[in-house]
Amino acid sequence: MTDTKSLNETIITMAKAAQQASVAMMPVSSKQKDGALRRVAQLLDQNRPIIQSENEKDLLAGREKGLSKAMLDRLALTDKVIDSMIQGLQEVIALQDPVGSVDSLKLRPNGLQVGRMRVPLGVIAMIYESRPNVTIDAAALCLKTGNAVLLRGGSEAIHSNLVLAGILQQALQETGLPTDAVQVIPVTDRQAVNFLLQQEETIDLVIPRGGEGLIRFVSETSRIPVLKHYKGVCHIFVDEYADLDKATPVIVNGKTSRPGVCNALEGVLIHEAVADKYVPEIVKTLTDKGVTVKGCQKTVELCNLAEQALETDWGTEFLELTLVCRVVKDMEEACRYIHKHGSKHTEVILTENYSNANAFISHVDASAVMVNASTRFNDGGQLGLGAEIGISTTKLHAYGPMGLEELTARKFVVYGNGQVRN
Repeated sequence: MTDTKSLNETIITMAKAAQQASVAMMPVSSKQKDGALRRVAQLLDQNRPIIQSENEKDLLAGREKGLSKAMLDRLALTDKVIDSMIQGLQEVIALQDPVGSVDSLKLRPNGLQVGRMRVPLGVIAMIYESRPNVTIDAAALCLKTGNAVLLRGGSEAIHSNLVLAGILQQALQETGLPTDAVQVIPVTDRQAVNFLLQQEETIDLVIPRGGEGLIRFVSETSRIPVLKHYKGVCHIFVDEYADLDKATPVIVNGKTSRPGVCNALEGVLIHEAVADKYVPEIVKTLTDKGVTVKGCQKTVELCNLAEQALETDWGTEFLELTLVCRVVKDMEEACRYIHKHGSKHTEVILTENYSNANAFISHVDASAVMVNASTRFNDGGQLGLGAEIGISTTKLHAYGPMGLEELTARKFVVYGNGQVRN
């Protein structure tokens, strides 16, 4: 059993070291940060046998614990996964560094020039489950934006995460950057997370990435601001003016391409004006793809392939080949339903009516609202951010996929010429 006092002291020491590193990172040039990331990519390539040897320890322990095949697949650092990590680093290197950019520069009547400069957030604590490649992804985004990061991965990936941390710190040391800018919590004791979440004097932001249970625990325990999304209950509303030939592949893609991710489709709302024609068609198409459709009374009447939905099904994040289908009177009812059952993640309208599209965008509150496109596009890479550290469904300070800009804040900068205030 880990000594509680010793563990708390370890976390405090690491957090203080991260804070010092974050100060040292503030003036670092984009060229130097990119050089460090380039060295990480080289070391990942050169150290494949060591990485995979440590990863095998996690896989062996996972098999002994009875982890599912899907969990083991997520845990494995195959050559393909390492190639993907290297590619991800190259993509981050190619992105524009937002730190130091000044915008909204305005001339005041007294001659002062007032602008806003992008600056690092400071120290970020990242708490995540399973996939060890997140260790590299998160570190890369934080380093590119001049932040220090404390990484706490799942206990099932401890050997993998520690060997990756060693590579990250070696690259930082070799390129003259503070090695404490990236640290992995070296213990699996869950109490470490509790201690980490109490360090409000040294940590500026917590980003949990994983299941709803993890995110709720972090949100309820943390003294530090948390950027989060509890779940992704995403909907598509098929308007009376929808092109139904376009609608079907969009719905099928949203549900079946990767049903276990947060931007997967979980509910379809169909305008009553097209329900008689479209409900039987879309339910059969989805059923043929292996999807279980749970419908309202009207849906079941129109197509006997649909199961009667229970009251608890509405607003459920199924994360599997199941969704709900409901016939609605109009857009107003669709918006009310989304407001009640959605999770502010991704909402879509399928319509060829410009006014209806704009009304839906204005009335629906979600981190991404789309017209005639799959919910699966709510992703940092797909939306042009290049990469993301997570998706926020809270509005302070980011809403939606978090890329480089969302890992910075804006401070005021003022240029004067001897002005004094009257």
